[in-house]
Parts: sequence; structure tokens; C-alpha cells
Amino acid sequence: MTKTKQEILDEFAVFSLNMEGIGQWLSKESNLDIFARLAEIESNPLSAVQLNQLLVLGHEAPLGDAFFRYYWLKEPIQHPYDVKAVPGYSEAWRNSEGIVSLSHLKWGMYRFYVDAMLCFGNIRTALRSLRDLSYAELENFFISNRFDTEAIKRRGPALPLKQIAKDNRYLISEMACKSYGDNVSSDLRNMLVESYKAHSAAGNASPTFRQLIENQSPNADKSRQSEFMFSADEVLDEQVTSEQDLISRFGRIAKKFDDARTSALANTSYYLSMVNDLDVYVATSMRGREDFRKMADTCEKIFSDSRLKALNLRYFDPTLSAAAGHEDKGLIECLMVKCAKVLVYCAGEKDSYGKDAEAAMALSLGKPVIFLCDHEQRRRFYRDIHPLSRLIEFETGIAVGAMVTDKTEDVSELLFRIFENQMLYSLEQSKPRALRLKENLTGSVVRVMTGDRLLAETFWNHYHKNRSGRRIRGNGHPWAG
Repeated sequence: MTKTKQEILDEFAVFSLNMEGIGQWLSKESNLDIFARLAEIESNPLSAVQLNQLLVLGHEAPLGDAFFRYYWLKEPIQHPYDVKAVPGYSEAWRNSEGIVSLSHLKWGMYRFYVDAMLCFGNIRTALRSLRDLSYAELENFFISNRFDTEAIKRRGPALPLKQIAKDNRYLISEMACKSYGDNVSSDLRNMLVESYKAHSAAGNASPTFRQLIENQSPNADKSRQSEFMFSADEVLDEQVTSEQDLISRFGRIAKKFDDARTSALANTSYYLSMVNDLDVYVATSMRGREDFRKMADTCEKIFSDSRLKALNLRYFDPTLSAAAGHEDKGLIECLMVKCAKVLVYCAGEKDSYGKDAEAAMALSLGKPVIFLCDHEQRRRFYRDIHPLSRLIEFETGIAVGAMVTDKTEDVSELLFRIFENQMLYSLEQSKPRALRLKENLTGSVVRVMTGDRLLAETFWNHYHKNRSGRRIRGNGHPWAG
């Protein structure tokens, strides 16, 4: 059945951006000959030559033969995602020599628009960059945008990390380190002894650790109370009957601290030894003992997925690593974010500058970022538009977004899809001329192209300039003057 102009416009509406060139190729103002030819496509397949003629009639430059073959006549295996999973795909197109239906035309255009959003952030820029490449050059370009799954699998397992009991992992924190020190000269130990003496003198010979911390001696530094409460969490409600009993009980927990910290420092050395092969960095903030337990459980749930185990993924578990000081910790974490292929952001009950900065750094490097938060946090995330939901990849200027979910199983699934190059995407126009690329599992927007022409022109005219104001070679853009 022959399609009318309006039916064609409706079917191809997502590609109509009311901008010069390809974004205006199919619009109400387009040459009527374009619609007339497309209307008979099922009885008269569209060749590369004729498609190019229609593009010229729509004020767009013609495509190279390799581009035509890559997007309409082939199913490239080594693409950043499965092209057969793109909506409308049909096996009947495998042996075709031209575009045999409107669905076939739409499939190739959809693929190209997804690629453009992923790799360029702009449709016309992508077309100008790709249309004249050879088939081998197109293949190599997209291979370079894939994860080498087989190479990841071939690495085999890394050296095993030192194990730390989940209940003891809170002891690797900086607060615990400050509290326990070297045990003998521990600030926490000294405060407890002084506080016990004051309690005993006041007639309370059997106080709990909680009482000793909450009601310290008059000369004690009260500003560290929350730090000491955190560090002594395991024994807070235990009573002490003498100074010697106090020292003995403290020694028991201090020994756990020493063992946990020794293992955590060793693990950090292991992480540094494999930083070049680090796959996933897990960013979070942990303020209490229960936070460490929950984070340990979360990492276990995510990475125990059998499909991820088969990949031998190297991932950073924040509950197993410690540094000699906060300055070293900052350097180590920045290095791991830079080297990791993907970042998983685990939201806590309160915001944290540290993990927000890590997520922002990963997005600005163009890395996939997955936000894991509870249902209410996810609702607020979209309602209030978290500032990390849209950032710019510094090198390219592409507007990127994070994937947001409230399910650990979604994180496992997304990691599998990312490293197996099996991501699924959808295109949508959020408003006239503005284009979004959404990740299908969570519905998160991962790429954005503005529909505001002034903003686009200004952005690309100025983004790729160096400090002296000169344009950096090789970073031109069709909006740029």
C-alpha cells in the first residue's frame, strides 16, 4: 500500500530536527519528489545512487558507497551494540542490493542516528565525519568504540584480595584510623581511660563504652565524639568494670582494627598493581558500620552474577581498601576513576562531595556511569534533575548522562551489556529539534542534542578553543563559524 507524505512524515518523525541537511531531509518543507520516490520503494527498491539524489534534493551531501553498504546492506558484527536489535530489523534485508522498504530505510537511519549520538553528540557532525570513509575505515572506527570482550575474558582472574570480615570492614575507614592510631598511643584509648577515671571517681564503676564516649572527662576534646562512637561501634553497649578490663576490651577491638587495616592496605597495593586493567570503579560514601555492611553486600550481589564472573572483571570494592592518609587516598581514587572503564555510583542516605566528584570525573571522561539508589532517591533524581545527570565529555563536547536504577540486578545486567557490547538504545525528541538517546533497561537519557540553534552555534564555536582562544585543529563542527 502506497504511503502518503503525512504517513511518511509520521513514521520518520524522530529524524526530523528542522535543522539544515539530514535533520531537515524529511520535513513538511521537503521536496515533494522525495516523498513520491519513497512512496514506491516497496515495488521499486532504492539504490545508493537514487538515495543520494534524494539527499541532494533535501540539501544534504551524498553518501559514500561504503556508508550505504554499512548502514543498509550489512549487519556489522563488531559494532558497539547489536545492530539486529535495532527496531524494525528483518533478516530479509541480508541479501538485498538496495533499500527495499520504508522499514529498511528507517532501520539504517535509526542505526546512524544512534551512532551519531553515541560517538559525536550531533547528527550532522557524524554524517560529515563518516559519509566518505571506506568500509574498512568505518569498521575500524566502530571497533575502536567497542570493548574488547574476548581480550577481557582472556586475562583470567587477578591475584586474590585479602579477605576482611564484613562486620570488621568499618575499621578500615579514615575515622577508625584516626581513632586507633598505633594502638598504644591511640587517641580513642587515651580518651576512654581518662573518661573511665572520671566516671569511677563520680561513683559509676561500671559504665558502658557509650557512656564513656558521650560523657567524657571535662578536659576531653568533645569535637571527636562522633568519630569515637563510630570507631567503637562494636563495643558501645559493653560495660567495663575496671581500667584493666577497659584496656583488655579495647585491645580486642584494636587487634581487629590492626588486622583489617593491614589487609586493606595490602589490597590497595593489589588494586594499584592492576589499575591498568581495572574495569569497574565503585564510588560510595560510608558513614556508619551498617553502611560498610550494606556496601559489601551490594558489591557481592552485583558481581556474583555468573555472566560477570565469566568476564573476570576487575572491580574496586571500597570496603576492602585503605590508604596511608587522606591525600594518598585522593590520588589513588582519582587514578582508579581515570583508569576504570565504568563507574558504579552507590547513593547513600546523605550526599558526599567525594563520590559526586568521582561520578562527575567519570562522566566528563565519557565513561559509562551507573547510579544505584533506592526508589525514593531515584524518583527525586528525575524530579529534581540531579546535576550529575547531564555533563559534558571534556575532550569531545558530547553531552552525556548517567544510567539510574534502584535494582542491583539492573546494575549487573547493565555491566554485562556494556562489556559484551549489547546495549539497547532508543531515540526520542523531547521537544522540537531536541534529540535524546535513552538506554532501554532503565529509561535513562545517556546522550543529549540541543534543539536551540543559538546555544548549539555558540557552544561549538567556542568549545574547542585553547587558552589563547584559537580553535584546536581537528575539532571543527558544522555549527561553528
